[in-house]
Amino acid sequence: MSQTIEITILSAENLQENKKTIKGNTFVTVQCDGSNDESSTTKLDSEGGSCPTWNEKLVIDVPLHARFITIEVKYKTRGSSSSSVGIARIPVSDFFGGYVHENQLQFLSYRLWDDRVRRNGVVNISTKVKLSQQNSCSNSISSTVNGVPVTGIPVAGNGSNRVVTGIPTGWLNYQRNI
Repeated sequence: MSQTIEITILSAENLQENKKTIKGNTFVTVQCDGSNDESSTTKLDSEGGSCPTWNEKLVIDVPLHARFITIEVKYKTRGSSSSSVGIARIPVSDFFGGYVHENQLQFLSYRLWDDRVRRNGVVNISTKVKLSQQNSCSNSISSTVNGVPVTGIPVAGNGSNRVVTGIPTGWLNYQRNI
């Protein structure tokens, strides 16, 4: 089982290699831990230099046990090889769960770190968690409690209106302290 996320790699800023501005030929790979080394790659930006733009949408299947999504900015070197400019390891919790709703567009920026664990630019992305049929329940009932969405599952199959609801316990503790 997995969830699907649509990541649009927008751009990057201040990319360097050995303290020199990158001239171009950059691309991005996106990989999720636990996905058997499968990765998605953007097209090559040959003109952006240290501030490339891709604006490319990648669809990633994220296994339920995954903890991180890795975004790596690379540049083409001579021949067919490439070199890493920087990596951002993003917790999956930034995209799923919490107060991020499915199909809600988010714009995010993450610091890139080079292989010597030094800051090396920023990558700008947008994300949208795709609505999945596996994770939805056709019989669920939605409501709100103090402005927080709550989903209930019908208890009886005889058409009754009784439901079991779940409310985040942290929210209840927060409400008591107000």
